[in-house]
Amino acid sequence: MPIAKLTLEIDIPHAHSLKDRRQVVRSIKDKLRHSFNLSIAELDQALVWNRATLGIVAISGSSSYLLGQMQQIDRAAQRMANSLGADIIDSYSEIIDEEPIP
Repeated sequence: MPIAKLTLEIDIPHAHSLKDRRQVVRSIKDKLRHSFNLSIAELDQALVWNRATLGIVAISGSSSYLLGQMQQIDRAAQRMANSLGADIIDSYSEIIDEEPIP
């Protein structure tokens, strides 16, 4: 069964505290989770206020469906980040096609 992973590196230039950072990250996470059937989590330890790394995972029976979904999620995350005054500085995705266990 194919599994898709998408990692987003977010720059939050206006964040001057952990609270500012958390507000942007939580908003993006909640909106993406609500719009798509996915799992999302912060991958860094929040040591830097103006940067964040999000990891997104989805699973489906079709690799081509997952590829399209990851592209949609990436575009949606770009729009959400821009509306919150943040930028996605890097995003990379990977589809792992697991073989069934006999």
